[in-house]
Amino acid sequence: MVQILPYIQIVLSFLLVAGILLQRSEGSLGSAFGGDGAVGGRFMRRGFEKILFNATLVVALLFVLSAFANLLLNR
Repeated sequence: MVQILPYIQIVLSFLLVAGILLQRSEGSLGSAFGGDGAVGGRFMRRGFEKILFNATLVVALLFVLSAFANLLLNR
């Protein structure tokens, strides 16, 4: 397990970067003040955007867990 864990982390990091880059950017100044179609300053995710957001959260959680496992196994 110790030998394969770095490869798992590399794959998870690529998936995490891809998931973050595929998401819609909400960094415009108008959305900061509730404009640009945002409801209460929040963007409502539907369909594929919601699936991508949830998948990115799962991959991030798996990456954090693999980092802790790597820390504990390499003591």
